[in-house]
Amino acid sequence: MGRVFEKRKHTMFARFDRMAKQFTRYGKEIAIAVKQGGPNPDYNPKLRTVIQNAKAVNMPKDRVDAAIKRASSKSDSENYEEVRFEGYAPHGVGVLVETATDNNTRTVANVRMHFNKGGGAMGKTGALDFIFTRKGVIKIAIISLGVRDLDDLELALIDCGLEDIATDDDYVYLYSDFSAFGQFQKHIEDQGIEITSSELQYIPNTFVDVNDDQAKEVLDLIDRLEGDDDVQNVYHNLR
Repeated sequence: MGRVFEKRKHTMFARFDRMAKQFTRYGKEIAIAVKQGGPNPDYNPKLRTVIQNAKAVNMPKDRVDAAIKRASSKSDSENYEEVRFEGYAPHGVGVLVETATDNNTRTVANVRMHFNKGGGAMGKTGALDFIFTRKGVIKIAIISLGVRDLDDLELALIDCGLEDIATDDDYVYLYSDFSAFGQFQKHIEDQGIEITSSELQYIPNTFVDVNDDQAKEVLDLIDRLEGDDDVQNVYHNLR
């Protein structure tokens, strides 16, 4: 009984850690969006998207509102800079790291440390341009589509920028070109389709296959990076 409880408690705390990390991430994204375009989501598409994504991970409304209020206050001195880092994990796996930082010197040192301790190496910006392509990714709950047929949806969206479509048991994922993402999202909203989340992601063009032991080494490095307070997203091309 004690071991079962300890395992359940560990799982519970791990989930809380992930939630806290997500809330911190979206808090920073809210601050960046407010500083760039103001506190009103009706006139700030970036902020509207961040609020939508925060809602998808169950970030409480009072925390969202508090983040907007804090970022729009004249006394708020926090300014986050979005910085991207690139490098390689062990066994030639490409790793791209997005950060939001108020101290770039600290962040550079920490990201380099994570790469080094994880058996990888940080590279120059642009080194992985041939591995990743930036795309818009819109996530829609299948249940929210009602009786709408997926094939009909795909045909309707191809002329509006849809490049690819994928599904799992619960969601549909729509991929668009980075440059057309804003218009693509608006077109979906105009059709009355409820979007669960929408964001820009780096999608691998090629993948690296490794064995189980090698995969563990790569994933250990990714865990190190994802645990850093300044890191927002980590992308890799491990299959």
